Amino acid sequence: MADVAVKFLVENLMQLLIDNADLIIGIKGEVENLLQDLNDFNAFLRQAAKSRRDNEVLKSLVKKIRKVVNDAEDSIDKFVIEAKRHDDKNKFAQWFHLTHVARAKGVADEIKTIRVRVKEIRQNDAYGLQAITSDDNSNQGAQERKVPVVEEDDVVGFDEEAKTVIDRLIGGSDYVVPVVGMPGLGKTTLAYKIYKDPKVEYEFFNRIWVYVSQSFNRREIFLNIISKFTRNTKQYHDTPEEELANEIKELLGKGGKYLIVLDDVWTREAWDRIKIAFPNNDKRNRVLMTTRQSNVAKCCNDKPHDLKFLTENESWELLEKRVFHKEKCPSELELPGKSIAKKCRGLPLAIVVIAGALIGKGKTTREWELVADSVGEHLINRDPENCKKLVQMSYDRLPYDLKACFLYCGAFPGGSEISARKLICLWIAEGFIQYQGPLTLEDIAEDHLNDLVNRNLVMVMQRSSSGQIKTCRVHDMLHEFCRHEAMMEENLFQEIKRGQEHSFPEKQELATYRRLCIHSSVSEFLSTKPFGEHVRSFLCFASKKFEMPLGEIPAIPRAFPLLRVLDAESIKFSRFSREFFKLFHLRYIAFSTDSIMTIPTNIGNLWNVQTLIIETQQGTLDIKADIWNMTRLRHVCTNASATLPSPKRPKSSKDNLVNRCLQTLSTIAPECCTAEVFTRIPNLKKLGVRGKIDALLETSKDGSSSGLFSNIGKLDCLEKLKLVNDTRQSRKQLHLPPAYIFPQKLKKLTLIDTWFKWEDMSILGLLEYLEVLKLKENAFRGQSWEPEDGGFPRLQVLWIERTDLSSWKASSGNFPRLKRLVLIACDNLKELPAELADVENLQLIELQSTSVFAAKSARAILKKKQEKEGSGFKLSVFPPDLGL
Repeated sequence: MADVAVKFLVENLMQLLIDNADLIIGIKGEVENLLQDLNDFNAFLRQAAKSRRDNEVLKSLVKKIRKVVNDAEDSIDKFVIEAKRHDDKNKFAQWFHLTHVARAKGVADEIKTIRVRVKEIRQNDAYGLQAITSDDNSNQGAQERKVPVVEEDDVVGFDEEAKTVIDRLIGGSDYVVPVVGMPGLGKTTLAYKIYKDPKVEYEFFNRIWVYVSQSFNRREIFLNIISKFTRNTKQYHDTPEEELANEIKELLGKGGKYLIVLDDVWTREAWDRIKIAFPNNDKRNRVLMTTRQSNVAKCCNDKPHDLKFLTENESWELLEKRVFHKEKCPSELELPGKSIAKKCRGLPLAIVVIAGALIGKGKTTREWELVADSVGEHLINRDPENCKKLVQMSYDRLPYDLKACFLYCGAFPGGSEISARKLICLWIAEGFIQYQGPLTLEDIAEDHLNDLVNRNLVMVMQRSSSGQIKTCRVHDMLHEFCRHEAMMEENLFQEIKRGQEHSFPEKQELATYRRLCIHSSVSEFLSTKPFGEHVRSFLCFASKKFEMPLGEIPAIPRAFPLLRVLDAESIKFSRFSREFFKLFHLRYIAFSTDSIMTIPTNIGNLWNVQTLIIETQQGTLDIKADIWNMTRLRHVCTNASATLPSPKRPKSSKDNLVNRCLQTLSTIAPECCTAEVFTRIPNLKKLGVRGKIDALLETSKDGSSSGLFSNIGKLDCLEKLKLVNDTRQSRKQLHLPPAYIFPQKLKKLTLIDTWFKWEDMSILGLLEYLEVLKLKENAFRGQSWEPEDGGFPRLQVLWIERTDLSSWKASSGNFPRLKRLVLIACDNLKELPAELADVENLQLIELQSTSVFAAKSARAILKKKQEKEGSGFKLSVFPPDLGL
């Protein structure tokens, strides 16, 4: 989007002026002048975003501005790299210095030329700019409102449908149960509801979800299924597809009954090519298929389940829920609201998309009547193409800052679950998120994501224990809209494909792209030696991880020298190349490895990096790079136990002593938890420590010091802490330090394999702000636990997984704000404290593979809770018949 490009360039130039004045000294004046010109442009583009999309004058103007912006950005970015190389090679080499001065003059001339083009656009297209301004003034009455963050609403009208299909899967005789219906009718929503149903979870030992889609890749589907059984899919790298199918047959045949969900099957050929991997034996295995094609459904079963449209009452119920959530619709809006619901003709997607458009504007009768008229125009019948027009209408009503964020979701593979953490970090790296007052960029991005969810443009798939969005998904039709709009209209990103109808783009074509996303054939694409110096982002979402051949490791930095975003978690790196360390504009790096054990010092030269993600098969990782001088670094994430370099003493008082941006450091070795390290990162919010935790908790002989852990306690902003005890040798009895040693603002604590005594829980009960406590893999050991009254004043989630606890006593004074209790593999637990029934806030107890006695006591709590008027308490027990 042109407006986003301008915002990003303005931010980039301002940062250059602040942080790299010595590098751009030869062009500083021209950069400042260009900055002022672009700031003026930005105001026009913000207004343009609100104008009608059928304004051809405006479209032409936006394209011109985008070209100018991109040229300016390219010119300055290339100069910064050259200046950095000049600075690194030899500041005192006279001949090189003269070359650098000449290049600075050349770039200054280029910027002057660009400024002339800016001036010409403003003069020659004054009519278009004036039209934007007048159009904006005419819309001043429609004020954007902040959308409230709300809980997910239940779907409407699917309870009976789900029951019917579940009965066919469990009690019927059909091997394949197809669910057929037009796009937007809710096939995937229904299938997911069935997939997560406790009865289905209990009945089928293996449940596997497979997203097929129109352009399916059989090999990737097979490897995806195998990955559900083993993490090591490397051995299948060169295995023929038929052998992969046989391997799946063998894996599925070893266990109990299986359920395979094939979502979005387009053709009979797709079913015929995939089904060979599924053994239809006597175990009453089942396949649940969703498809929009009746002929595909009937080729599998002559009695498919035809998904019904919503009734008028159900349509209105869904619209009211999505717009007003737990409140009732105002009486004056009920008539136009029911008119809107009726005109959606029972199509759930149309209803939720329209609801999202209604949320973003004021709630006046006139506005709702206008929307009702628009729905009537766009949805005369149930044609999916008309439904897309409703998506367009909802998109056009999005606030200015949300449009690029929404379209960017289309870069991910269709049907995939998107990590919210990854999405937020990418939005920030791409420049879509701008500072607003005291909020961090992550806070603003999280608000944007919640906004898109509440507008029904993004679906929440999983939430964290604290209620934050963990993974999300975009409906197929909305995903297709995002792809088309981003690729064809906004040039936001381009998808790289190869197949019967696609070939890899030529270098001339690559020269016009800014962001690339590729979902398959990554190695083949890189082997063509692509080159696109204008490309800023390379997003690789291949479902199968592959190891980059040694000779091709430099391919990415050579192909895209101005990269800002490299998301390559599906690519396994065996080493770094020299070219990689020249990607000075990188903001986001994510990759995986089986063999790299050291992150070299040269990574520290990439001073723009904000997010560094390393997924490794190694237990330890040695970070040599001086991350303390990477002052824009916000998140360092790895699954290994990482050792960090010792912070260097500042050479002068001008040197930066702290990194105030770093928020995530996970996971690091215990011995790195030094005062020297933590004083450099005072704003750290999330910390993970993995290794021999006894080294972290050792106290002095006189008990006056809690060793390294006391350094963690001095992190005033720390909200999340995870301790993973990695020792596999003799277990040393560990003891928690006093409560006052812990970080005072700690909200979430996870302990894994630490073997504390249950008596130590009284220490955690004194943590004033603790909201989530997860105890996994024998975090605490011992037969009995009796909490003290008045503890855990703010605890909302208690998760206990795998322990030998048998006796748990509690009183009504414990856990006053507890909302959710999860017990997994607590085989010895005799019963849950009956007093939990008196905890007013308790909404959910989940039991999985616990004792029969624990399940019975949980049902007694359920009964007591139900006797209380208005209780919304829920109990989930797996297996469902446990304790009956």
